[in-house]
Formats: sequence, C-alpha cells, structure tokens
Amino acid sequence: MQETTSRRVGVVALLAGATGIAFAPLWVRWSQVGPSATAFYRLLFALPVLWAWVGLEGRRTPPPSRPATRQAFGLLAAAGFFFAGDLAVWHWSIKLTSVANATLFANLAPIFVALGARLWLAEKVSGVLVLGLGLALAGGVLVAGVSLSQTVRHLVGDGLGLATALFYASYQLSIKRLRGSFSTGTIMAWSGVAACPALWLVAGLSHERLVATTATGWGVLLALALTSQVAGQGLITFASAHLPASLLSVMLLVQPPLAALLAWALLAEPVRPLQVLGGTIVLLGIGLAGWKRELEPKPGPRP
Repeated sequence: MQETTSRRVGVVALLAGATGIAFAPLWVRWSQVGPSATAFYRLLFALPVLWAWVGLEGRRTPPPSRPATRQAFGLLAAAGFFFAGDLAVWHWSIKLTSVANATLFANLAPIFVALGARLWLAEKVSGVLVLGLGLALAGGVLVAGVSLSQTVRHLVGDGLGLATALFYASYQLSIKRLRGSFSTGTIMAWSGVAACPALWLVAGLSHERLVATTATGWGVLLALALTSQVAGQGLITFASAHLPASLLSVMLLVQPPLAALLAWALLAEPVRPLQVLGGTIVLLGIGLAGWKRELEPKPGPRP
C-alpha cells in the first residue's frame, strides 16, 4: 500500500513538473539573450532558491545525506554537465525549428533511458512499457510531423533536438542513481553549480548576446528559472525517487502535446487535427505504460 501511494505521488509530481518544463520553449523564444546564455540564466537565477531548499532540507530529522566523497561530487558534476549539454543544445533547437518539433525530438530520450535503465540500473523493461513507449512516440510524431520542414535551418534544429535526447537521457539516468543517496534539493543545487560555468563558456564561445536589454527581458529569464527549473525540473527530480527511470521517461512524453498547445495559444503556431490526434495517442501510450503491472515494485540494486 505504501509503495502504491509513493508511486502515485511520483506520478502527480512528474506530470506537474512536465507542465512546468512545457513552458520552457516559450520563455526561450521570448528571451532577449542567446540560447546558451538563456540556459545559463535559467540555472543562475534558480540557484539561490535551490540552495535555500537545501537549507530547509537540512532542518529535517534526521538531515539528508550530503556529498562528501570524490565519487559523489563526480556524479553530481556529471549530472550537471549532462544537463548543461541538454539545455544548450535544446535551446538552439528551439530557435531553429518549431516548438513542437524541438520538444518532440528532445523527448525521444525514453528510447535511450529504457536501454540505460536496463543495462546500468538493472530495471526490468516490460513489454507493456515498450508498447506504451511505441504508442507515445507515434503520437509525438503526429504532433510534430505535420510541421516538419525540409529547410536546412529546420533540419539542423531537428538534429539538435535529437542530440538533446541523448544528453537528457544521460541526465535522467544520473539523477535516478543519485536519488538513491541524496535529496532533490542537493542534486539540483550541486548539479546546477557544475552546469552554470559550462553554459557560460558555451555562450561566450558562441558569441551570443549575453545581457538582456529591458526589464521584461530579465523577467522572462527569471520566469524561466522559477517555472521550468525550480518547479518543473525540481518536481521531476523528486519524482525520480518514486518511479522507475524507464517509466518516468515515457511519462515525460506528455511534454510535446503540452508544448504544442501552449505554442498555439501564446505563439500562434497552428495546431492541426493530426496534432490533436497525436496528443491523444501520446496520452494513451502514457496511460498504458503506467498500467498497474508497470507500477509494481521493480527489482534492482539500490545505488
């Protein structure tokens, strides 16, 4: 009973986090600085909140574990570098292709997560989950496929979206392993410290605009940090302690239809009947992947 309650809490947190992340492409489109610089400020403005979160967690009895070994700091840094790569590449993808496409290709990560979870975390990947993944991916293709463009600009953007999936899959597997030892706040704060310098370096080498020119521009960056990083990514990290990595990554496929809907409402990107059908299929696939058999406890070593 306790295990089932834990999984339900994880599902609710994950869906709420995915909603927060779905707003990220909009903030990136509205940003007055370059794509990598936008990612840098997303983390920089989130860090004070995340370290306050760590402080509040430290008041618990007993207090959560803190990193103290070279291996622990190495794993946290690796998670940060993977996330830096994910954000830098994805933000460029958003600038070069449609929001729906960028979000779809980035969310092909479940394919790589399922493989990594089986090989690295010893998670059982059931036939039900694979079927659900296939349905969700097919729906995602319908969400973005009707807007696929053959221009070089869009093809580059789509390719960067696919590279994002590799980075994000690596990040998801990293935080799943770290959640066996550390709290959500600790992982978010320390990985953010590692990611910030990497993103600033990428932004500088890309010769991007590094400073917003208006108060509205700074407000967009702050909103991105609070909605997509602190709330969105924080809830997803929290959920990773309650759900198998493979199931978590499949459920995150709710992001493409959410992002397409938000882009339609706020950016005037068209939503066609096939995209509505695709979004429905995505939700069916997620529901199948989260079926009762998949929510049973999974065997596997604790990190």
